[in-house]
Amino acid sequence: MKKLLFILNPNAGKGLIKNKLLRIVDIMVKEGFEVTIYPTQAREDALHMVKERAKEFDLVVCSGGDGTLDEAVNGMMHSEEKVPLGYIPAGSTNDFANSLKIPRDMVKAAKIAAAGRKFACDVGQFNDKLFVYVAAFGIFTEVSYKTSQEWKNILGHAAYILEGVKSLPEITSYHMRVECEEILIEDDFIYGMITNSNSVGGFKNMTGKNVQMDDGKFEVTLIRMPKSFAELNEILASLTKLIDNTDLIYSFKSDRILFSSPVEVAWTLDGEFGGSCKEASVFNLQKAIEIMVK
Repeated sequence: MKKLLFILNPNAGKGLIKNKLLRIVDIMVKEGFEVTIYPTQAREDALHMVKERAKEFDLVVCSGGDGTLDEAVNGMMHSEEKVPLGYIPAGSTNDFANSLKIPRDMVKAAKIAAAGRKFACDVGQFNDKLFVYVAAFGIFTEVSYKTSQEWKNILGHAAYILEGVKSLPEITSYHMRVECEEILIEDDFIYGMITNSNSVGGFKNMTGKNVQMDDGKFEVTLIRMPKSFAELNEILASLTKLIDNTDLIYSFKSDRILFSSPVEVAWTLDGEFGGSCKEASVFNLQKAIEIMVK
């Protein structure tokens, strides 16, 4: 019998996984798997579990938010043997699942995780760390890891909006030199993101057009510091209406980018704090991991 390791974060989202657990496990068993269930107990629990035990299984399935997925992918990338990874989204935003068209319905997602097809997906490397779909700095990036799980459960995506609004009066710019094969920029930025996703923070299509998650390229978006409310409105209009007619936003694709700043800049990786640094080397690991999709 095939073996499946099912790792779940019981606190993700509103804890709805607890009500669906029997149906999910039944689906896995009907697909011919002997299932081992492990509820995470602490931060980075999923990472260590996948890293140490993935080699014992034919398939690893994780359920939780983007943070749980990030841990599972990091663990798989450091495992002695890589096996396919299934994902049952249970968080507040689930950007990566949306990009792969994995449904929010846990039972439907479980069927895909257990019996879908393998899709070789890109993974990002940020200095010595890995990320699944976004590395970002600047305004709003603290929102996801500073918003409490309790508020996420109560308000869902609205919790991110409310926490983000608090940071608007404190807009800080970062002077950065950005180098890659395609472009060289030196400017003051309020926000920057390197993505492999169709949505970030629940906002769809912000990352650009024609996003391919296995092409070995990131979508890079850098927003310059506005000098007036008119320029800020221009930025917001460009992002929300997807009209690329402003010189306040740089958008391009690249497989490797180097960021340099005279001061340490805080980064977020997949919605979790990724550390602060003066230099960040970001590059694409093409088709580094197999994800189960429809």
